[in-house]
Amino acid sequence: MNNQKKILIVDDEEINLDFFEVMLSKLGFTVEKAKDGKEGLEKAKRFFPDIILLDNIMPRMSGWELTRILKSETRYKEIPIIMFSDLDDVKDKVAGFELGVDDYITKPFNFSEVLARIRSLLRNRELYAQVVVRESRLSLAEELSADMKQNLLDFVKTIDELDAVISTISSKSETESDQKNSEKLLFAVSEKSRKIRKHVEELDARIEKTIAEWEDLKKEEIGLTQLETSIRENPVQE
Repeated sequence: MNNQKKILIVDDEEINLDFFEVMLSKLGFTVEKAKDGKEGLEKAKRFFPDIILLDNIMPRMSGWELTRILKSETRYKEIPIIMFSDLDDVKDKVAGFELGVDDYITKPFNFSEVLARIRSLLRNRELYAQVVVRESRLSLAEELSADMKQNLLDFVKTIDELDAVISTISSKSETESDQKNSEKLLFAVSEKSRKIRKHVEELDARIEKTIAEWEDLKKEEIGLTQLETSIRENPVQE
């Protein structure tokens, strides 16, 4: 499995694109470049990066506009965005955060700071993914618990009905229990028995399905200690 994190750099200055491509590639990232907002949008959808480094003021489409589009689409809204800006105005930064920018770096930037922010956002994204996995497992457990409770209630109801039929058969005297009535009552008992078997089979299938889904989710879940090590050491090596 390829664990390299993918980074998309969107900037209209070629020197910045080349610089980040060289530096981040050396650190183990897979890097894709775009020279303006529209190209950045196309590559974000095709490349599906783990994080986007984005300039704000660019031709054809600004960084703010690109952010607005990506954050409005479910598939892309969780991709972290670090925006570079020549502006250090608090109002502009607040506007960017409200659009969905995850972090800001004002030019001229320091690469060590950029790298630290990349690591921080990647770590937060991994932690969020683990929370989603845990929530999914809890949801499965709650659904299974509700299903089992409902099935148990159905079992009890069916058994009560079966007991009533048996009681009716038992209370019949020899003269009353003619062949026709006996066949009718036996058929009712058979139907109740069939329903119980059906409930048991449905519950068993539900349990098996939930166990399989649970195991699949467990494969995606890693311990927090292992997560910390992964984010700090792999794939980023200084």
